[in-house]
Amino acid sequence: MTSRTPRETARLRPVPDRRVEAARALQADGATAHRRSVRRAAAARPPEGMPGQRELARRARAQLTDAVRLARWAEGPVSFTEAGRAAPTLELTPEQVAAAWDHARLAGLLELREGVATPGWRLRVWDRDDAAVLRGWVALFDAWSLALPAPEGADPGLVADVVEGTPQLLSLLHLTSGPLPVSGLLDLLTQRIAELRESRGEPDIADQADELPDLLEWLLAALASVGALHRDPDTPAVALTALGNWAVWTKLEQICVAAQSVAGHIEQPAEELLRACARYSPGPARAEYRAWLAARPVGQAVAELLEVARGDDPLLRGLAFDALRVVGGPAESAVRAASAEPSLRPYALLWLAELDGEAPPDLLSRQEATWLWVDTAAAVADHGEGHLLVRHLQSAAQGSVPQLLEELRQVDHPRTVQVLVALAAAHPDPVLAKVVRRAAFQVHSGGR
Repeated sequence: MTSRTPRETARLRPVPDRRVEAARALQADGATAHRRSVRRAAAARPPEGMPGQRELARRARAQLTDAVRLARWAEGPVSFTEAGRAAPTLELTPEQVAAAWDHARLAGLLELREGVATPGWRLRVWDRDDAAVLRGWVALFDAWSLALPAPEGADPGLVADVVEGTPQLLSLLHLTSGPLPVSGLLDLLTQRIAELRESRGEPDIADQADELPDLLEWLLAALASVGALHRDPDTPAVALTALGNWAVWTKLEQICVAAQSVAGHIEQPAEELLRACARYSPGPARAEYRAWLAARPVGQAVAELLEVARGDDPLLRGLAFDALRVVGGPAESAVRAASAEPSLRPYALLWLAELDGEAPPDLLSRQEATWLWVDTAAAVADHGEGHLLVRHLQSAAQGSVPQLLEELRQVDHPRTVQVLVALAAAHPDPVLAKVVRRAAFQVHSGGR
Protein backbone atom coordinates (compact mmCIF):
# COMPACT_ATOMS: atom_id res chain seq x y z
CA MET A 1 0.00 0.00 0.00
CA THR A 2 1.37 3.38 -0.96
CA SER A 3 0.56 6.51 0.92
CA ARG A 4 -0.38 9.80 -0.61
CA THR A 5 -0.52 12.24 2.26
CA PRO A 6 1.72 13.07 5.21
CA ARG A 7 -0.91 11.77 7.61
CA GLU A 8 -0.97 8.34 5.95
CA THR A 9 2.77 8.01 6.56
CA ALA A 10 2.62 9.26 10.11
CA ARG A 11 5.46 7.62 11.94
CA LEU A 12 4.67 5.36 14.80
CA ARG A 13 6.77 5.68 17.91
CA PRO A 14 9.91 3.58 17.16
CA VAL A 15 10.40 0.68 19.59
CA PRO A 16 13.23 -1.41 18.04
CA ASP A 17 14.76 -2.28 21.42
CA ARG A 18 11.57 -2.11 23.48
CA ARG A 19 9.41 -4.72 21.79
CA VAL A 20 9.10 -6.77 24.94
CA GLU A 21 8.10 -3.75 27.03
CA ALA A 22 5.52 -2.78 24.43
CA ALA A 23 4.12 -6.29 24.41
CA ARG A 24 3.81 -6.26 28.20
CA ALA A 25 1.97 -2.95 28.01
CA LEU A 26 -0.38 -4.36 25.41
CA GLN A 27 -1.18 -7.30 27.65
CA ALA A 28 -2.31 -4.91 30.38
CA ASP A 29 -4.52 -2.79 28.12
CA GLY A 30 -7.34 -5.31 27.80
CA ALA A 31 -7.93 -5.58 31.54
CA THR A 32 -7.57 -1.81 32.01
CA ALA A 33 -10.11 -1.15 29.27
CA HIS A 34 -12.57 -3.59 30.75
CA ARG A 35 -12.32 -2.10 34.24
CA ARG A 36 -12.90 1.41 32.87
CA SER A 37 -15.86 0.21 30.86
CA VAL A 38 -17.44 -1.49 33.86
CA ARG A 39 -17.10 1.64 36.01
CA ARG A 40 -18.79 3.73 33.32
CA ALA A 41 -21.46 1.07 32.73
CA ALA A 42 -22.46 1.26 36.39
CA ALA A 43 -23.15 4.98 36.05
CA ALA A 44 -25.01 4.89 32.72
CA ARG A 45 -28.62 3.82 32.38
CA PRO A 46 -30.28 2.88 29.09
CA PRO A 47 -33.06 5.13 27.80
CA GLU A 48 -36.57 4.35 28.98
CA GLY A 49 -38.26 1.72 26.85
CA MET A 50 -35.06 0.08 25.61
CA PRO A 51 -35.31 -3.74 25.88
CA GLY A 52 -33.18 -5.55 28.42
CA GLN A 53 -30.14 -7.64 27.60
CA ARG A 54 -32.06 -10.92 27.40
CA GLU A 55 -34.56 -9.54 24.88
CA LEU A 56 -31.82 -7.87 22.84
CA ALA A 57 -29.88 -11.14 22.76
CA ARG A 58 -33.02 -12.96 21.62
CA ARG A 59 -33.37 -10.53 18.73
CA ALA A 60 -29.68 -10.85 17.86
CA ARG A 61 -30.01 -14.64 17.79
CA ALA A 62 -33.03 -14.33 15.51
CA GLN A 63 -31.12 -11.97 13.21
CA LEU A 64 -28.22 -14.42 12.93
CA THR A 65 -30.23 -17.64 12.64
CA ASP A 66 -28.90 -18.53 9.17
CA ALA A 67 -25.34 -17.66 10.16
CA VAL A 68 -25.55 -19.92 13.22
CA ARG A 69 -27.04 -22.78 11.22
CA LEU A 70 -24.25 -22.51 8.65
CA ALA A 71 -21.57 -22.34 11.32
CA ARG A 72 -22.96 -25.45 13.01
CA TRP A 73 -23.09 -27.21 9.67
CA ALA A 74 -19.37 -26.48 9.22
CA GLU A 75 -18.17 -28.93 11.88
CA GLY A 76 -14.61 -28.87 10.52
CA PRO A 77 -12.50 -26.60 8.30
CA VAL A 78 -14.51 -25.51 5.27
CA SER A 79 -13.90 -23.01 2.48
CA PHE A 80 -16.44 -20.59 1.06
CA THR A 81 -16.83 -22.76 -2.03
CA GLU A 82 -17.40 -25.86 0.08
CA ALA A 83 -19.94 -24.00 2.20
CA GLY A 84 -22.13 -23.76 -0.87
CA ARG A 85 -22.91 -27.43 -0.36
CA ALA A 86 -24.93 -26.45 2.71
CA ALA A 87 -27.64 -24.74 0.62
CA PRO A 88 -29.88 -27.82 0.07
CA THR A 89 -29.38 -29.10 3.62
CA LEU A 90 -30.20 -25.75 5.21
CA GLU A 91 -32.90 -24.95 2.63
CA LEU A 92 -31.18 -21.72 1.69
CA THR A 93 -30.46 -20.17 -1.69
CA PRO A 94 -26.82 -19.70 -2.76
CA GLU A 95 -27.23 -15.98 -2.11
CA GLN A 96 -28.49 -16.66 1.41
CA VAL A 97 -25.56 -19.00 2.05
CA ALA A 98 -23.14 -16.28 0.92
CA ALA A 99 -24.78 -13.76 3.24
CA ALA A 100 -24.80 -16.25 6.13
CA TRP A 101 -21.10 -16.99 5.52
CA ASP A 102 -20.18 -13.32 5.70
CA HIS A 103 -22.35 -12.68 8.76
CA ALA A 104 -20.95 -15.73 10.56
CA ARG A 105 -17.38 -14.62 9.94
CA LEU A 106 -17.95 -11.02 10.92
CA ALA A 107 -19.84 -12.02 14.08
CA GLY A 108 -17.15 -14.47 15.20
CA LEU A 109 -19.28 -17.58 14.63
CA LEU A 110 -16.77 -18.76 12.03
CA GLU A 111 -13.05 -18.00 12.22
CA LEU A 112 -10.93 -17.87 9.11
CA ARG A 113 -7.45 -19.39 8.99
CA GLU A 114 -5.48 -19.89 5.79
CA GLY A 115 -8.54 -19.60 3.59
CA VAL A 116 -10.75 -22.02 5.51
CA ALA A 117 -13.20 -21.38 8.31
CA THR A 118 -13.85 -23.33 11.50
CA PRO A 119 -16.56 -22.85 14.15
CA GLY A 120 -15.64 -19.95 16.43
CA TRP A 121 -15.75 -19.67 20.19
CA ARG A 122 -18.96 -17.65 20.17
CA LEU A 123 -20.76 -20.56 18.56
CA ARG A 124 -19.94 -22.75 21.56
CA VAL A 125 -21.63 -20.35 23.98
CA TRP A 126 -24.30 -19.02 21.64
CA ASP A 127 -27.27 -20.60 23.39
CA ARG A 128 -26.29 -19.66 26.94
CA ASP A 129 -24.23 -16.44 26.94
CA ASP A 130 -26.31 -13.35 26.12
CA ALA A 131 -23.32 -11.01 26.45
CA ALA A 132 -21.30 -13.04 23.93
CA VAL A 133 -24.26 -12.99 21.54
CA LEU A 134 -24.54 -9.21 21.76
CA ARG A 135 -20.79 -8.72 21.31
CA GLY A 136 -20.99 -10.90 18.22
CA TRP A 137 -23.85 -8.89 16.82
CA VAL A 138 -22.04 -5.62 17.55
CA ALA A 139 -19.00 -6.94 15.65
CA LEU A 140 -21.30 -7.53 12.68
CA PHE A 141 -22.89 -4.09 13.12
CA ASP A 142 -19.45 -2.44 13.18
CA ALA A 143 -18.60 -4.19 9.90
CA TRP A 144 -21.88 -3.34 8.15
CA SER A 145 -20.05 -1.98 5.10
CA LEU A 146 -18.49 -5.42 4.55
CA ALA A 147 -21.78 -7.28 4.96
CA LEU A 148 -23.14 -6.11 1.60
CA PRO A 149 -21.03 -5.23 -1.47
CA ALA A 150 -21.05 -1.59 -2.49
CA PRO A 151 -22.70 -0.80 -5.84
CA GLU A 152 -20.63 -1.98 -8.76
CA GLY A 153 -18.61 0.82 -10.29
CA ALA A 154 -18.94 3.12 -7.27
CA ASP A 155 -15.99 5.40 -6.63
CA PRO A 156 -13.98 3.85 -3.72
CA GLY A 157 -13.19 7.27 -2.28
CA LEU A 158 -16.83 8.27 -2.21
CA VAL A 159 -17.77 4.91 -0.67
CA ALA A 160 -15.21 5.53 2.08
CA ASP A 161 -16.70 8.99 2.68
CA VAL A 162 -20.18 7.50 2.98
CA VAL A 163 -18.94 4.98 5.54
CA GLU A 164 -17.22 7.74 7.46
CA GLY A 165 -20.35 9.87 7.47
CA THR A 166 -22.66 7.06 8.61
CA PRO A 167 -22.17 7.54 12.40
CA GLN A 168 -23.78 10.98 12.17
CA LEU A 169 -26.82 9.50 10.43
CA LEU A 170 -27.08 6.76 13.04
CA SER A 171 -26.79 9.27 15.87
CA LEU A 172 -29.59 11.37 14.40
CA LEU A 173 -31.82 8.32 14.00
CA HIS A 174 -31.13 7.36 17.62
CA LEU A 175 -31.74 10.82 19.04
CA THR A 176 -35.01 11.33 17.14
CA SER A 177 -36.33 7.96 18.41
CA GLY A 178 -38.50 7.54 15.35
CA PRO A 179 -38.53 7.19 11.57
CA LEU A 180 -36.88 9.78 9.37
CA PRO A 181 -37.46 10.38 5.66
CA VAL A 182 -34.78 9.08 3.33
CA SER A 183 -34.64 12.48 1.64
CA GLY A 184 -33.61 14.09 4.93
CA LEU A 185 -30.90 11.50 5.45
CA LEU A 186 -29.61 12.17 1.93
CA ASP A 187 -29.33 15.90 2.70
CA LEU A 188 -27.50 15.14 5.94
CA LEU A 189 -25.13 12.69 4.26
CA THR A 190 -24.36 15.17 1.49
CA GLN A 191 -23.63 17.89 4.04
CA ARG A 192 -21.45 15.58 6.14
CA ILE A 193 -19.34 14.46 3.18
CA ALA A 194 -18.91 18.08 2.11
CA GLU A 195 -17.64 18.90 5.62
CA LEU A 196 -15.24 15.95 5.59
CA ARG A 197 -13.81 16.94 2.24
CA GLU A 198 -13.49 20.57 3.21
CA SER A 199 -11.59 19.58 6.36
CA ARG A 200 -9.17 17.55 4.23
CA GLY A 201 -8.79 20.25 1.57
CA GLU A 202 -10.32 18.01 -1.11
CA PRO A 203 -12.73 18.94 -3.94
CA ASP A 204 -16.36 19.35 -2.94
CA ILE A 205 -19.09 16.82 -3.58
CA ALA A 206 -20.79 18.67 -6.44
CA ASP A 207 -19.44 16.49 -9.26
CA GLN A 208 -20.41 13.26 -7.49
CA ALA A 209 -23.66 14.30 -5.83
CA ASP A 210 -25.72 12.25 -8.29
CA GLU A 211 -24.00 9.07 -7.05
CA LEU A 212 -25.06 9.58 -3.44
CA PRO A 213 -28.70 8.36 -3.71
CA ASP A 214 -27.50 4.91 -4.82
CA LEU A 215 -24.86 4.83 -2.10
CA LEU A 216 -27.40 5.87 0.51
CA GLU A 217 -29.63 3.01 -0.65
CA TRP A 218 -26.64 0.67 -0.25
CA LEU A 219 -25.96 2.06 3.23
CA LEU A 220 -29.57 1.56 4.32
CA ALA A 221 -29.76 -1.92 2.79
CA ALA A 222 -26.52 -3.00 4.46
CA LEU A 223 -27.65 -1.75 7.87
CA ALA A 224 -31.00 -3.46 7.38
CA SER A 225 -29.24 -6.70 6.41
CA VAL A 226 -27.46 -6.83 9.78
CA GLY A 227 -30.63 -6.00 11.69
CA ALA A 228 -29.82 -2.43 12.70
CA LEU A 229 -32.37 -0.62 10.54
CA HIS A 230 -36.03 -0.99 9.63
CA ARG A 231 -37.53 0.37 6.44
CA ASP A 232 -41.23 1.19 6.39
CA PRO A 233 -42.68 -0.50 3.28
CA ASP A 234 -45.48 2.07 3.04
CA THR A 235 -43.46 5.29 3.40
CA PRO A 236 -39.99 6.44 2.29
CA ALA A 237 -38.76 6.48 5.88
CA VAL A 238 -36.35 4.46 8.01
CA ALA A 239 -35.84 3.90 11.73
CA LEU A 240 -33.40 2.06 13.93
CA THR A 241 -34.43 -1.31 15.29
CA ALA A 242 -34.20 -2.02 19.01
CA LEU A 243 -30.79 -3.60 18.39
CA GLY A 244 -29.67 -0.62 16.33
CA ASN A 245 -30.81 1.85 18.98
CA TRP A 246 -29.04 -0.11 21.69
CA ALA A 247 -25.80 -0.36 19.69
CA VAL A 248 -25.71 3.35 18.93
CA TRP A 249 -26.50 4.19 22.54
CA THR A 250 -23.73 1.96 23.90
CA LYS A 251 -21.26 3.52 21.49
CA LEU A 252 -22.33 7.01 22.42
CA GLU A 253 -21.96 6.14 26.08
CA GLN A 254 -18.75 4.15 25.41
CA ILE A 255 -19.70 1.41 27.78
CA CYS A 256 -19.28 -2.36 27.74
CA VAL A 257 -22.38 -4.54 27.88
CA ALA A 258 -20.51 -7.52 29.22
CA ALA A 259 -20.09 -6.41 32.84
CA GLN A 260 -20.57 -9.27 35.26
CA SER A 261 -21.40 -9.27 38.95
CA VAL A 262 -18.77 -9.90 41.58
CA ALA A 263 -19.04 -12.87 43.92
CA GLY A 264 -16.75 -15.19 45.87
CA HIS A 265 -14.25 -16.84 43.55
CA ILE A 266 -12.32 -19.49 45.51
CA GLU A 267 -14.69 -22.28 44.47
CA GLN A 268 -15.26 -20.95 40.94
CA PRO A 269 -13.59 -22.40 37.84
CA ALA A 270 -10.66 -20.53 36.39
CA GLU A 271 -12.70 -18.79 33.69
CA GLU A 272 -15.14 -17.31 36.20
CA LEU A 273 -12.24 -16.18 38.40
CA LEU A 274 -10.57 -14.37 35.51
CA ARG A 275 -13.79 -12.71 34.31
CA ALA A 276 -14.38 -11.34 37.79
CA CYS A 277 -10.78 -10.19 38.24
CA ALA A 278 -10.96 -8.23 34.98
CA ARG A 279 -12.94 -5.70 37.02
CA TYR A 280 -10.27 -5.31 39.72
CA SER A 281 -7.14 -3.22 39.91
CA PRO A 282 -3.88 -5.25 39.87
CA GLY A 283 -3.47 -5.48 43.66
CA PRO A 284 -6.91 -6.91 44.52
CA ALA A 285 -6.73 -9.17 41.45
CA ARG A 286 -3.46 -10.71 42.68
CA ALA A 287 -5.04 -11.28 46.10
CA GLU A 288 -7.91 -13.15 44.43
CA TYR A 289 -5.46 -15.21 42.39
CA ARG A 290 -3.54 -16.19 45.53
CA ALA A 291 -6.70 -17.21 47.39
CA TRP A 292 -7.90 -19.25 44.42
CA LEU A 293 -4.52 -20.94 43.97
CA ALA A 294 -4.31 -21.83 47.66
CA ALA A 295 -7.56 -23.76 47.42
CA ARG A 296 -6.34 -26.36 44.87
CA PRO A 297 -3.21 -28.29 43.88
CA VAL A 298 -0.74 -26.24 41.84
CA GLY A 299 -0.72 -28.64 38.91
CA GLN A 300 -4.49 -28.57 38.64
CA ALA A 301 -4.60 -24.77 38.91
CA VAL A 302 -1.96 -24.27 36.23
CA ALA A 303 -3.73 -26.70 33.91
CA GLU A 304 -7.04 -24.87 34.39
CA LEU A 305 -5.50 -21.48 33.68
CA LEU A 306 -3.75 -22.69 30.53
CA GLU A 307 -6.97 -24.27 29.31
CA VAL A 308 -8.71 -20.91 29.62
CA ALA A 309 -5.80 -19.27 27.81
CA ARG A 310 -6.33 -21.68 24.90
CA GLY A 311 -9.84 -20.30 24.44
CA ASP A 312 -10.83 -17.55 22.06
CA ASP A 313 -11.30 -14.63 24.47
CA PRO A 314 -8.05 -12.62 24.25
CA LEU A 315 -8.78 -10.74 27.46
CA LEU A 316 -8.95 -14.00 29.41
CA ARG A 317 -5.77 -15.20 27.72
CA GLY A 318 -3.80 -12.24 29.03
CA LEU A 319 -5.37 -12.51 32.49
CA ALA A 320 -4.57 -16.22 32.67
CA PHE A 321 -0.88 -15.45 32.30
CA ASP A 322 -1.21 -12.70 34.91
CA ALA A 323 -2.50 -15.37 37.31
CA LEU A 324 0.35 -17.69 36.29
CA ARG A 325 2.80 -14.96 37.30
CA VAL A 326 1.47 -15.35 40.84
CA VAL A 327 2.19 -19.10 40.61
CA GLY A 328 5.79 -18.44 39.56
CA GLY A 329 8.39 -21.21 39.29
CA PRO A 330 6.08 -24.22 39.84
CA ALA A 331 4.32 -23.34 36.57
CA GLU A 332 7.52 -23.16 34.50
CA SER A 333 7.44 -26.61 32.92
CA ALA A 334 3.78 -26.29 31.87
CA VAL A 335 4.27 -22.79 30.46
CA ARG A 336 7.42 -23.89 28.62
CA ALA A 337 5.44 -26.71 27.02
CA ALA A 338 2.67 -24.27 26.14
CA SER A 339 5.16 -22.06 24.29
CA ALA A 340 4.98 -24.57 21.43
CA GLU A 341 1.33 -23.62 20.81
CA PRO A 342 1.02 -20.69 18.35
CA SER A 343 -1.77 -18.88 20.21
CA LEU A 344 0.06 -19.09 23.55
CA ARG A 345 3.65 -18.66 22.40
CA PRO A 346 3.99 -14.84 22.68
CA TYR A 347 2.45 -14.84 26.16
CA ALA A 348 4.47 -17.85 27.29
CA LEU A 349 7.79 -16.41 26.04
CA LEU A 350 7.17 -13.16 27.91
CA TRP A 351 6.23 -15.10 31.05
CA LEU A 352 9.36 -17.23 30.88
CA ALA A 353 11.57 -14.17 30.28
CA GLU A 354 10.13 -12.48 33.37
CA LEU A 355 10.73 -15.62 35.41
CA ASP A 356 14.36 -15.69 34.28
CA GLY A 357 14.76 -11.98 34.97
CA GLU A 358 15.94 -11.12 31.46
CA ALA A 359 14.17 -10.28 28.23
CA PRO A 360 16.37 -10.01 25.11
CA PRO A 361 15.21 -7.50 22.48
CA ASP A 362 14.64 -10.32 19.96
CA LEU A 363 12.56 -12.41 22.36
CA LEU A 364 9.53 -12.17 20.08
CA SER A 365 9.79 -12.36 16.32
CA ARG A 366 8.14 -9.59 14.35
CA GLN A 367 5.29 -11.93 13.41
CA GLU A 368 4.78 -13.00 17.04
CA ALA A 369 4.77 -9.38 18.21
CA THR A 370 2.25 -8.48 15.52
CA TRP A 371 0.04 -11.46 16.45
CA LEU A 372 0.12 -10.29 20.07
CA TRP A 373 -0.79 -6.78 18.92
CA VAL A 374 -3.90 -8.12 17.18
CA ASP A 375 -4.83 -10.37 20.11
CA THR A 376 -4.63 -7.55 22.62
CA ALA A 377 -6.44 -5.16 20.30
CA ALA A 378 -9.21 -7.75 20.04
CA ALA A 379 -9.49 -7.75 23.84
CA VAL A 380 -9.88 -3.98 23.81
CA ALA A 381 -12.42 -4.15 20.99
CA ASP A 382 -14.47 -6.71 22.94
CA HIS A 383 -14.30 -5.15 26.39
CA GLY A 384 -12.98 -1.62 26.15
CA GLU A 385 -13.27 1.87 24.73
CA GLY A 386 -12.38 2.78 21.18
CA HIS A 387 -9.72 5.35 21.97
CA LEU A 388 -7.54 2.64 23.52
CA LEU A 389 -7.29 0.95 20.13
CA VAL A 390 -5.74 4.12 18.77
CA ARG A 391 -3.14 3.95 21.53
CA HIS A 392 -2.08 0.54 20.25
CA LEU A 393 -0.63 2.24 17.19
CA GLN A 394 1.92 3.85 19.48
CA SER A 395 3.05 0.44 20.75
CA ALA A 396 3.34 -1.41 17.45
CA ALA A 397 6.82 -2.52 16.44
CA GLN A 398 6.36 -1.34 12.83
CA GLY A 399 7.60 2.06 11.75
CA SER A 400 4.51 3.36 9.93
CA VAL A 401 0.82 2.69 9.58
CA PRO A 402 1.09 1.25 6.02
CA GLN A 403 3.87 -1.09 7.18
CA LEU A 404 1.79 -2.24 10.15
CA LEU A 405 -1.22 -2.88 7.93
CA GLU A 406 0.91 -4.80 5.45
CA GLU A 407 2.23 -7.07 8.20
CA LEU A 408 -1.25 -7.52 9.66
CA ARG A 409 -2.29 -9.09 6.35
CA GLN A 410 0.37 -11.76 6.86
CA VAL A 411 -0.59 -12.63 10.44
CA ASP A 412 -2.86 -15.65 10.84
CA HIS A 413 -5.15 -14.22 13.49
CA PRO A 414 -8.91 -14.83 13.18
CA ARG A 415 -9.83 -11.43 14.62
CA THR A 416 -7.76 -9.23 12.27
CA VAL A 417 -10.75 -7.95 10.27
CA GLN A 418 -12.77 -7.10 13.38
CA VAL A 419 -9.81 -5.29 14.92
CA LEU A 420 -9.23 -3.21 11.80
CA VAL A 421 -12.93 -2.31 11.52
CA ALA A 422 -13.01 -1.22 15.16
CA LEU A 423 -9.76 0.74 14.79
CA ALA A 424 -11.08 2.55 11.72
CA ALA A 425 -14.23 3.49 13.61
CA ALA A 426 -12.24 4.81 16.56
CA HIS A 427 -9.39 6.68 14.85
CA PRO A 428 -9.79 10.48 14.90
CA ASP A 429 -7.78 11.01 11.71
CA PRO A 430 -10.17 10.47 8.77
CA VAL A 431 -7.37 9.74 6.29
CA LEU A 432 -5.80 7.06 8.47
CA ALA A 433 -9.25 5.68 9.26
CA LYS A 434 -9.92 5.33 5.55
CA VAL A 435 -6.61 3.50 5.04
CA VAL A 436 -7.38 1.12 7.90
CA ARG A 437 -10.92 0.52 6.64
CA ARG A 438 -9.56 -0.30 3.18
CA ALA A 439 -7.14 -2.76 4.74
CA ALA A 440 -10.00 -4.44 6.62
CA PHE A 441 -11.90 -4.83 3.37
CA GLN A 442 -8.85 -6.35 1.65
CA VAL A 443 -8.27 -8.84 4.46
CA HIS A 444 -11.98 -9.72 4.47
CA SER A 445 -12.11 -10.17 0.69
CA GLY A 446 -9.03 -12.38 0.74
CA GLY A 447 -11.02 -15.04 2.52
CA ARG A 448 -12.87 -16.05 -0.62
